[in-house]
Amino acid sequence: MSDSLSTPSPDQVDPEKLTVLLSDAGWQLVGGRRGAYNRFSPPGQQSSALYGGLIIPLDKSAPDYTDQMSVAIKELASPPHRENWVQVIAPRLSIQTTDRFSFRKESAAPSGLISWPTGEDLITSARQSLLAGAKSYLEPARYFGNRLGQFAKRYLETLLMGQTAPGSYVVTAYAPTDAAVPIKGGPHDGMSFEGVSVATGRYISVSVSKALEATTEAIEHYRGTGSYAAFDDGIALGVSYEMTKALTGMTSNSDGADITIEWDPLASGPQPGESVTFSFRGSDAEVLEKVSTRLVSPEAPRQISVIGRVHLLTRKQAGGPGVVGIETFGSVEPRKLRVRMDSSEDYDQAVLAHREEFAVTMSGMLTREGNLNWLYNAQLDGVLGPIEDLMQWGAPDPPVPPLANQPLFEVLHTESDELGNSSA
Repeated sequence: MSDSLSTPSPDQVDPEKLTVLLSDAGWQLVGGRRGAYNRFSPPGQQSSALYGGLIIPLDKSAPDYTDQMSVAIKELASPPHRENWVQVIAPRLSIQTTDRFSFRKESAAPSGLISWPTGEDLITSARQSLLAGAKSYLEPARYFGNRLGQFAKRYLETLLMGQTAPGSYVVTAYAPTDAAVPIKGGPHDGMSFEGVSVATGRYISVSVSKALEATTEAIEHYRGTGSYAAFDDGIALGVSYEMTKALTGMTSNSDGADITIEWDPLASGPQPGESVTFSFRGSDAEVLEKVSTRLVSPEAPRQISVIGRVHLLTRKQAGGPGVVGIETFGSVEPRKLRVRMDSSEDYDQAVLAHREEFAVTMSGMLTREGNLNWLYNAQLDGVLGPIEDLMQWGAPDPPVPPLANQPLFEVLHTESDELGNSSA
């Protein structure tokens, strides 16, 4: 970072903003005189050892203002406080207000270091996250491709990249809140500037945050339910192929990762409040990779009902829901499905149907992931009886009135005989 950023001249410093930034950085306001000066104590100290405290002059018309501000800046940039100054205060001390994005990835490398490929991946992931969130400002979408790329690039060009913090590897982006980013059409909360529609940086940064929040909440929902439904529901809030792909890079080959956004309290426009941190696990990479595949698929999920036999069973946790494989009957496509059961009772019934070679009917949202077809938010609607008897009378296409709410042990072979007699 340049010396001009580390030690700005006194006339470049807004004393009111410096006061706010010191408070945000953990300095304690311990005294002062209204309109004249504020007195601060360093982070973690009840009383200051700085000759009565750090004095921040407030009155620019005072004859000694320049001298006092010079002393304050030199003290803040001195070795005892330099890390706090360089990392937290100085980059945001310019007259222009800025929001701060910090992308951090845990790795097995020694403190302060990261493998070269992992470092490159982190920078790429940070860039892709910002671009995906910027695109969602104009128009949420499952998959953007090349659409809105120029607008997102113009937003990225307003950002500055900061130093990484000692002892860790963090990619930091400073987003000027008042930056004017030209756009061409589309719904927005921007303004007109010299005949060109523009969006301000703070509004776009808020959209990035909303997209990250929606994606994080969808991951949490998947962890608890095994369902991808929250990713589909979150598309309107900024979940996209591009965002999930970016976060895949953040989490893969990691011991965890997080993204922290610190909002400049002096900025105009929407005020999101306190800083926010979105945390991820290394194990999230597999989920995000699968979601990326689902979101880029041209086929939207659709509700279907199928009749078939259970030929695959798997459950990670005893007593919880599991995954079953279904080979369908009739003319329904696709012929084979993976079904993620939402109910442990339905999964247990599917196990018994497999053992007894009974046909079942199921319904859910059909989604294609790579070469596999999945049924999500699935439920077992009923048991139709022995597969052999069903095939003897011709495998029906749905819908067939299921034997709803009947345990499998109560389904008798005579019921399939009745089905055959009614067909005759």
